[in-house]
Amino acid sequence: MSDDNDWYFCLSDHTVRQGKESRGLDRMGPYPSEAAAAQALEIARARNKAADDADSRWDE
Repeated sequence: MSDDNDWYFCLSDHTVRQGKESRGLDRMGPYPSEAAAAQALEIARARNKAADDADSRWDE
C-alpha cells in the first residue's frame, strides 16, 4: 500500500508532488522517485503506444 512518501504527477497544474495532495482524478502515480513522476506523461505515452501496437498485432 502506498504512503505519503510516494511521488505523484498532478494533471491539473503539471507539478510533481510528494504525497497525495491533489484529487485522485488529477493524480498520476505513485512513482518511486521525483524524477520518475516528472516523466509521468512520457511514461503514459510509451505504455499507450506499446498497448496500441500489441492490439494492432493481435488484429492481424
